[in-house]
Amino acid sequence: MAAHKPEIKKILVDKVPVGDKTRIMGIINVSPESFYKQSVKLSVREIAKTAMEMEKQGADFIDIGAMSTAPYLKTMISIDEEIERLKPAVKIVKDACDLAVSVDTPRAKVADAALNLGTDIVNDVTGLKYDPEMASVVADHDASVILCAYEKHTVSGSAVKTTIDALKNSMKIASHAEIRSNKIIVDPAIGFFREKGNHPFFTRMKGTNWLDRDLILLRRLRDLHVLRKPVCISVSRKSFIGKILNIDNPEDRLLGSIAAEAICTLNGAHIIRTHNVSATIQAVKIAEAILRS
Repeated sequence: MAAHKPEIKKILVDKVPVGDKTRIMGIINVSPESFYKQSVKLSVREIAKTAMEMEKQGADFIDIGAMSTAPYLKTMISIDEEIERLKPAVKIVKDACDLAVSVDTPRAKVADAALNLGTDIVNDVTGLKYDPEMASVVADHDASVILCAYEKHTVSGSAVKTTIDALKNSMKIASHAEIRSNKIIVDPAIGFFREKGNHPFFTRMKGTNWLDRDLILLRRLRDLHVLRKPVCISVSRKSFIGKILNIDNPEDRLLGSIAAEAICTLNGAHIIRTHNVSATIQAVKIAEAILRS
């Protein structure tokens, strides 16, 4: 069998080599409105304990979110509230572990506040396109950035082509802002291409059902290697799993999540963003062993 991910050279993203093996990004949310309630940690003790556990289990990064961006929820809060939630969480995680820390936000002032506290990565579900100041904030801090596929206009046609085109547009924005090439990760934004939604942080799509779009991207994930960037994927407990398995409650989607994450590893993902660090690492190790055989 061919080598695991030959299309991507090993690069360094904030002290973590990406491309040598699949890396794991654990999720900590301080947003009570998040769709998966078990990911929400609000007390100092809960946040610190979760960060330490993720590090012990083998995570490479921790991604902190202070405002849910699930398209089907009404989750918009003020920038000030998002910063107020985020700042203590970043400090707690930084004190509790030595992992690289990512901030999950589409808003530049929030990202700037987190980066000033020592956050390493900005995870922008809008790929630098919602907030015109985001690219310059990332560049000024010399931070890494996860560019999620996103367009402000309605898209139609090939699911893979529209995703790659959206990511190319974000990469152009990053280049113009002089964000270093080896600081860029791409993400196909599973769950964020929809026919309708409740905030501006998703891409409106017509002509393709959202479930079909997500499944096509997961099956053809390796097509994104044409961008020559590490691919981050976030499928943990998401709606497509619930739709396929007829499971409404995200609490009951663990097995579906692990299956999807193993398949993403086989299909060329470089970073798996997950709520389930320990279980995901086991699944990824099995997938990688199969790839090496």
